[in-house]
Amino acid sequence: MKRILTIAGSDSGGGAGIQADIKTITVLGGYGMSVLAALTAQNTMGVQAIHPVPPEFIAQQLDSVLSDIGADAVKTGMLFDRSTIKTVVEKLKRYKIEKVVVDPVMTAKGGDPLLVPEARDALARDIVPLSYLITPNIPEAEILCGRSIRTDKDARDAARTIHNMGARNVLIKGGHRKGPAVDLLFNGENFFEFQKERINTTHTHGTGCTYSAAIATFVGQGYPLKDAVGMAKDFIQIAIRFALPLGKGHGPTNHYALFARERDRYQVLESLKKGLGRLKDLPASILIPEVQTNFGYALPYAETAQDVAAFPGRIIRLYNKIATVAGPAFGASQHIAAIILTVMRYHPEYRSAINIRFSEALIARCKKLDWMVRSFDRTKEPMEVKEREGSTLEWGTDSILSREEKVPDVIFDRGDMGKEPMIRILGKNPEDVVNKIIRLIRMEQR
Repeated sequence: MKRILTIAGSDSGGGAGIQADIKTITVLGGYGMSVLAALTAQNTMGVQAIHPVPPEFIAQQLDSVLSDIGADAVKTGMLFDRSTIKTVVEKLKRYKIEKVVVDPVMTAKGGDPLLVPEARDALARDIVPLSYLITPNIPEAEILCGRSIRTDKDARDAARTIHNMGARNVLIKGGHRKGPAVDLLFNGENFFEFQKERINTTHTHGTGCTYSAAIATFVGQGYPLKDAVGMAKDFIQIAIRFALPLGKGHGPTNHYALFARERDRYQVLESLKKGLGRLKDLPASILIPEVQTNFGYALPYAETAQDVAAFPGRIIRLYNKIATVAGPAFGASQHIAAIILTVMRYHPEYRSAINIRFSEALIARCKKLDWMVRSFDRTKEPMEVKEREGSTLEWGTDSILSREEKVPDVIFDRGDMGKEPMIRILGKNPEDVVNKIIRLIRMEQR
């Protein structure tokens, strides 16, 4: 386990600073250590007070950690004033720390200053030349290079300027610019871009701390810098996408989101397996249509078919039983995924569906069960939708949900030229869907 040291301020709200760094380092498999450079009274609304740590005590913390445990990489964050910067620089030089990731923290998310203005020259003169990588956002890069950054050329020129100040590598983060979130890495010779879709959220407290701590962790683990930045970019993207809406202001990023996602993937697959097992104990073959059946379950916040698990090769009729050729897998069915993803846009808690054969008798039984039953007419599908492969189910489901306050239990259509009529049963999870199937079969057996 690699040793990663963070030198930064404490965030009493837990979303940024030392707290965010330690969370990040830990979930990414590093051994996190900390040197507190300042204490803040801070929450999602802003910084209410700052208490600088005396330089002598900062020095004692650094000696304690580096003389005994050592560090494979160091990340610096909030350093607040000149005396703190001087102390940190002296110790990092003394202990010959080579992999130093500098997050040149100057202001908090709400605009509160975290570096006194008179310390900016010390940051540029002393910390920048010590850095293996420096990670300024646009406002910080503008202060460091002394000019505005509006275009891609401006960003590249700023990266060159900061590199000439002594930084071995420069990563200018693009979060403050419009359009996609593009980060620009410059190693002195080449530029590399790291682009992700911009996520529309106000809950971004601690993104800079988390991102730089992730890079430091990957660098300390021996990854090449370009790979470390790319992996950290993936990590922070997920942390922002699943940010926590805590407090009254800018909520924190979710440091555990990546691993919660993996846990959710396992739970989705296991739930589908269990649901299939229950179906196999039923006389469910009578419900299999000519095109066979699929049974899907989506991850929370699913966005694409790759976030929806189903059965490769579908669920087939085997004499009077049902069978599958493989266990559930993500991305296995575009059709059932289209329905589930459309439903989730309106009601995110409804994440499962199954298709079964159509008959007027089955529809009548669904209504007898007092289920909410709705349908769409394929013959009314707009031509531009027909021409887009795989768009019919999305269009049909959307045409119903856009005018309904609740999620129907059943959505069906009576088919079209070359298209088999079909019933889809919707539920919050596979257990919910199978319970409905059980009730439907029991009704048919009466």
